[in-house]
Amino acid sequence: MQTVTMLEQSQLGLVLSTYIGGNCGCDFYNGNWIRDESYPLYNSSSCPFIEKDFDCQKNGRPDKQYLKYRWQPNGCNLPRFDGRELLRRLRGKSIIFVGDSLSLNQWLSLNCMLHTAVPEAKYTLVRTFGSDISTFTFPEYNVKLLLYRHAFLVDIVRTSMGRVLKLDSINEGAKVWTGNDILIFNSWHWWTHTGRKQPWDFIGEGSKTYKDMDRLVAFEKGLNTWAKWVESNVDPLKTKVFFQGVSPDHSNGSFWGQSNANLCEGQAQPLAGSNYPGGPHPAELVVEKVIGTMSRLVHLLNVTTLSQLRKDGHPSFYYGHGHQVMDCSHWCLAGVPDTWNVLLYAALIH
Repeated sequence: MQTVTMLEQSQLGLVLSTYIGGNCGCDFYNGNWIRDESYPLYNSSSCPFIEKDFDCQKNGRPDKQYLKYRWQPNGCNLPRFDGRELLRRLRGKSIIFVGDSLSLNQWLSLNCMLHTAVPEAKYTLVRTFGSDISTFTFPEYNVKLLLYRHAFLVDIVRTSMGRVLKLDSINEGAKVWTGNDILIFNSWHWWTHTGRKQPWDFIGEGSKTYKDMDRLVAFEKGLNTWAKWVESNVDPLKTKVFFQGVSPDHSNGSFWGQSNANLCEGQAQPLAGSNYPGGPHPAELVVEKVIGTMSRLVHLLNVTTLSQLRKDGHPSFYYGHGHQVMDCSHWCLAGVPDTWNVLLYAALIH
């Protein structure tokens, strides 16, 4: 299935082919993890704004081998990340990451990668308690990197009957991300939440209201609303749109052939090869289906499979909460999200 639409590609300046996220005759998303002693791309102790939850080394993770892996596409090489060059190309522009805490993971990673590239450059970081918007700015380059915590992309509205997740409404979020030059969307993990972690009481679609719905079905309906907004409101001459593929968790060892594995605890190396034994992620298939129907070009950062191979990359018990929380969803920094940003960089410079 073709999942990156091809219209107006020259206008966007992204040289894409008919495969997912391919570039200049090579599919950057098909490859394997190899050891590289030059990694990581930055030292977490030198990045003062990494959140404690993701700083696995500071939280006492004893092994460091997970830091020494680089993604190697089959048949070609990714460009080496050059933060100074990226800032030069982005001068006067703004990037906004829209989504859940996996967007936070990627946003913090990119901030660290750029700060490491230009350590002499002044920066400002604005994170207001209770606000969904955070802003990291390099004034010298007039570049802004924003994070908007908006897990579903579509709206949650308060009504007399309770909180309703509106699958056909995207107005509130669009007010925030409209006007930025590069939009990077992400959604899925919150769609699976139930009980006290579920931030809505009902699901709404048109005039109908449901107590619940198959979550993959709801996710697809919400993504279709997002896709319609992109097609109706994004000027491809001015704005580039990305969708961060679904970031996998590793909460079931049987998916990678280790039935006795206790979640991601103690995992110290990636899976070998290019294919994940547990098969494709069902939510990623939904993302590909929706993007494949769009007439506007959206670049899918197809990070799902390459991240599925990194069962070693999660904080596990080194999540900043002692040994009370097992986190097999987020990623250590430095770590896997740095590769997501290398892939983003490759898409932006070609």
